[in-house]
Amino acid sequence: MDANLTMLYSEHSQQMHSKEMVNSNEVANPCNNGDENSESKRENTVKGVFSATAIKPCISEEAVASRFSKAASKYNHLANIQKIIARTAIDNLPRRLTEEALDIGCATGTHTQTLCEMGANTTGIDIAEGMLAHAKATYALPAFVHASALNLPFSDERFSTVFSSMALQWVSDPRKAASQISRVLKKGGIAELAIMVDGSFGELKRAREIAQLPQANTPMPSSNQWCEAFTQTGLRLSRVIVKDYVDSHSNIMALLRSVKGVGAGETGRKQPLLTRHDLNKLDMAYRNICGVKDKLPLTYRVGHYRLEKR
Repeated sequence: MDANLTMLYSEHSQQMHSKEMVNSNEVANPCNNGDENSESKRENTVKGVFSATAIKPCISEEAVASRFSKAASKYNHLANIQKIIARTAIDNLPRRLTEEALDIGCATGTHTQTLCEMGANTTGIDIAEGMLAHAKATYALPAFVHASALNLPFSDERFSTVFSSMALQWVSDPRKAASQISRVLKKGGIAELAIMVDGSFGELKRAREIAQLPQANTPMPSSNQWCEAFTQTGLRLSRVIVKDYVDSHSNIMALLRSVKGVGAGETGRKQPLLTRHDLNKLDMAYRNICGVKDKLPLTYRVGHYRLEKR
């Protein structure tokens, strides 16, 4: 897989009690158009009242766990853009942590170990047994527990810091996940969460439409729906940043493998296999809509949320 990653082509930052929109590290994405930009601006504005659209469970936790367990052995090699996103989330934390920290969706434990090195007594949880086995074999210091974000097996107000990167998009009920985070977070504690949101993989969706191939979308809540879930728990949403991270690949097969290879290809339903003819059509459609001849971009839209418990 190509490791050539273009980061943060569009960064929209919305502070609570402020209407200022900040753009930084902006890099042009050939697949963007005016309609998508307008939609992004509308979605990334944090308001007092959020969409009340319910999130319907579309993907079973067991299916997600199975995919990620199978991907554990090659995850660290393939998860290049996931590492960049997690690094951004970690950089949003205080440089030194104290007391206990929780890493939700710890995968192979890389970032759980980083939280330990920042000073916290850290526990990592994951639903994928394969990921946890890899983490336990690699790191001795953090504790690793098989558990779901929807049912955290910890006492109330145990953690001073809750961290999660690129994991919570898989939960079937954002409000329940938010409630669990609120429950285990101490008063005065913070949560720093990076969650992939609706609007990700837009290029792939449009290319499939043009190539007249069945959609293979992974249903994800919007940033506004996550904001609503957080505020309903009583947590203070002190910062919301939505960033588009763009991965690039030499051909359509490399692009598709980059998603499936890290366990992220679950859609909640059985997908027909693509023939060589289908792949050629998809590759051609992708290059046409993006106006590129070499690298194919793939956008991950990620919400970075800072929560505080008072």
